[in-house]
Amino acid sequence: METPIVRRSNNQSSPETANSLSLATRRFAAWAAEITLVVASGLIPFGLGVYANSRSELNRVPLNPVLVVTERAIARPLALPVSYGIRNVAWPTNILWTVALLAPVTLTSWQLFLLARTGSTLPKRKLGVRVVSEQGTSPGLGAVLVREGIGRTTVPLSVAYLLWRYSLVFPNLGIFAVLAVLMMISEGIGWPSRQGRRSLHDRLAGTYTIDATRPLPSEFSGGNKPSQSHPSSSTEEWTEENASPATQSSTVRDWLQRNPSQVLLAVALVGMASVLTTLVGTQVYIQSQETQRKTQQINSQQFLALVKKLNSNSTATDEERRSAILAMGTLNDSQAVKFLADLLAKETNPILLETIQQALVNNGPQAISELKRINQFLAGELQSLGSNAPQEREVRQKRLQLNQQAINKILAVHSSQIKGVDLSRTQLGQSSTEEASLFKLVLDNVDLSGVKFKSANLNQGSFKGSRFRSVGEDGRWDTYDDVIADLSQVQMQQANLTDANLSRVVMNRSDLSRAILNRANLANTRLVGANLSSTQLVGADLTGAGLENASLTGADLSDAKLNEADLYGARLGRVTAIGTQLSYANLTKTDWQGSDLSGVYLDRANLSNANLSATRLTGAVLRSAQMENANLQNADLSHADLQGANVAGADFRGTILSPTKQDPADQFVQMPEQGSQSALVQGVDFSQAKNLDSKQLAYICTQGGLHPRCP
Repeated sequence: METPIVRRSNNQSSPETANSLSLATRRFAAWAAEITLVVASGLIPFGLGVYANSRSELNRVPLNPVLVVTERAIARPLALPVSYGIRNVAWPTNILWTVALLAPVTLTSWQLFLLARTGSTLPKRKLGVRVVSEQGTSPGLGAVLVREGIGRTTVPLSVAYLLWRYSLVFPNLGIFAVLAVLMMISEGIGWPSRQGRRSLHDRLAGTYTIDATRPLPSEFSGGNKPSQSHPSSSTEEWTEENASPATQSSTVRDWLQRNPSQVLLAVALVGMASVLTTLVGTQVYIQSQETQRKTQQINSQQFLALVKKLNSNSTATDEERRSAILAMGTLNDSQAVKFLADLLAKETNPILLETIQQALVNNGPQAISELKRINQFLAGELQSLGSNAPQEREVRQKRLQLNQQAINKILAVHSSQIKGVDLSRTQLGQSSTEEASLFKLVLDNVDLSGVKFKSANLNQGSFKGSRFRSVGEDGRWDTYDDVIADLSQVQMQQANLTDANLSRVVMNRSDLSRAILNRANLANTRLVGANLSSTQLVGADLTGAGLENASLTGADLSDAKLNEADLYGARLGRVTAIGTQLSYANLTKTDWQGSDLSGVYLDRANLSNANLSATRLTGAVLRSAQMENANLQNADLSHADLQGANVAGADFRGTILSPTKQDPADQFVQMPEQGSQSALVQGVDFSQAKNLDSKQLAYICTQGGLHPRCP
């Protein structure tokens, strides 16, 4: 037998380390290196962006819309809770996070290009691994996209996702990550064959992963294929079961030519089934349309007959009119709903008004759109009248109250069917200049999740124990499909939201001044630019809430949880925050002037450039807090724990550091024992603090603090 001519690949590598490792080991190492490079290209700029976002001196801008869209696209399949409001970040963060999004895409594209053109990426070339087609050439872009996009990525990740999504561990992302890695490794190991193990992605793309440090056969056509385990054995003859895809497709064509009758029979059967399905579907559609048309015709006839009885010229008695109104409320007709909504705004007979409301309530949530239309019209008329024409104003005010009562009743009675109801810009409360109204919105212990209240007026409404968020179709909390109400820019002045569930609700730029939110769940709620002045938040849970540039002046935050909350630039003057938990919170550039922060937990909080002048921080926990350039003028830090805090640039003019004798009448906060005072500033570096007087220095030096002037 003639000895075949042997040639080597143009980009083969033969380092000693590559020769000492098996091909399977080098393949895995190359794949791991490729993944590591892609992941690192995203994680490094992302981490830098997180760091930049923590710097207080950097201006903040809205998050890049591309990043917002990407975040939501990723959150949906992974069942992650997503922030529906566009948050503000430091300007370098926008750039760095955009790089973190584009860098992995760019690097992956470059690796695919190299693989398609040369058969090797940089890690593969270093480790002596090459991908070739059946002819021994570079695989080309199409084969590489099938190999990497479908075989190596889509198939294993899809299997891992399905196992995770429909298992008991959903939505645990850690388990999904483990499953994804295991599926990708399993797919890469491949299935055994006569020529060794061949991975699924190679089978799908018609490629082979070979050892680039060994000789290759001179020809790769027809039945000659490279062996993955022993390239030297590629000169052996191939059997029919190992024939190339081209040979296999030729065999299929031969079979079709030899059996034309069976092919025709199959085509005929498929054609007949298609025609029959089309005929049946068309008949069902025609029948349903005919039934719907007849129903609409009957409803229209009944509607016209009832309208005659309710006409102003009708001689029907009040009882007959009441019966007609109730009958109209049972019609499944949009004309009837519109007529009843208009009639409620025109009718003056008090006997019939309650009946009209009852009929609208019977119609359910479908009546809300018409009631909203009338509501906005009446509210606009009231606003245009101003203080003029008091009689006209009183008439319209009563009509608006009747409209509001109807909406209130529908929301309360049909709470399980109101998800997605749009009440944006609806007037369901009172304006600050409006006279006392007989109507008050009461929706206590009602499920209002999914209702759109954007820019609505809900002033003085009662929502005690109500839920503005519920689980979605998956029945699990904190996943993407959670049903959440929209309360952005809503007016809820003096509203009672005690024990309400507002977690993750969007309330950006909403007015909650003087509202009651005691023990409310506001975890991860978006309250950017919101007005919470003089609001009661005693015991409320605001963990992870977004309160950037919000106003909480005069609010009561006693015992509230604001751990990890973002209050960048918030105004908190004269706040009462006794025992409040603010650990790890972002309090950069916040203004706390004149506030009572006795016993507050501020450990590891960021108070850079915060204004804490004239605040009471007695007994506060400030361990490891960032207090760079903070204004502590005339603040009371007696009994406060400053261990590990960074006070560089902080202004201590007039600050009280030494413990004072506690007034027996002042028992609202328990002071530590006097014996523990020596540890409050121990190890704290005051060398860069500003405006320390001799008394403060004496206390710092005697209590273990650090300063160049200490003996």
